[in-house]
Amino acid sequence: MSQHPLRTLIETCDAAISRRDFDALMAFYAEDAALVVKPSMVVLGIPAIRRAFAAISDYFDGRLEVTQGAMEVIEGADNALVIMETRLRYPDGHGSWIDENRRATYVFRKEADGQWRCTIDNSYGTALLVAVP
Repeated sequence: MSQHPLRTLIETCDAAISRRDFDALMAFYAEDAALVVKPSMVVLGIPAIRRAFAAISDYFDGRLEVTQGAMEVIEGADNALVIMETRLRYPDGHGSWIDENRRATYVFRKEADGQWRCTIDNSYGTALLVAVP
């Protein structure tokens, strides 16, 4: 079975995050996209998403590494729900590294030009349900 094209796109996005290339990253977002920055904090639109990624990277001293694990893609009506394992690696502030795995959920829309664009970026996945007070 061949790999879904969204896997390659997400790998490209995660590599852009890891190297702090936010201009390249924004090419994969829809103008009206939403990004879950952290539980109870969502930003809307490409300018706000770009600022959020820069702030997140700065928080991790520019050393956040993002990769993928298992992934399922469910398509319907020019939309795709991506359920995947997102692997994060970042410094702990004391000379060591933290490895964190999340069960992320993303929504992509196939645009008129045939390109997939992310409309909802939620690296927390269903963990948001337990994070709400």
